Amino acid sequence: MDLSERVIYRIIEMAWEDRTTFDAIYFQFGLKEQEVIELMRKEMKLSSFRLWRKRVQGRKTKHQKLRYNEKGRFKCSRQRQITGNKISKR
Repeated sequence: MDLSERVIYRIIEMAWEDRTTFDAIYFQFGLKEQEVIELMRKEMKLSSFRLWRKRVQGRKTKHQKLRYNEKGRFKCSRQRQITGNKISKR
């Protein structure tokens, strides 16, 4: 699969995010978990890749099937009060 630099950057960004599942990456870009791992290994420095693998391995939030809350999304309790990345005055 030939991916643009912009797409590769976005996949790496999504892979680093704790709440973005491998299923979401597959849905958006068509890359399975193993393909994401191979992409990360190829595009990142070895030390960064090792840190990422250590974080991701066994993490429930990265695997849709292991999540306890399969239906909803994470939502901050103050979601309505946040505007433009700043908490609104109350």
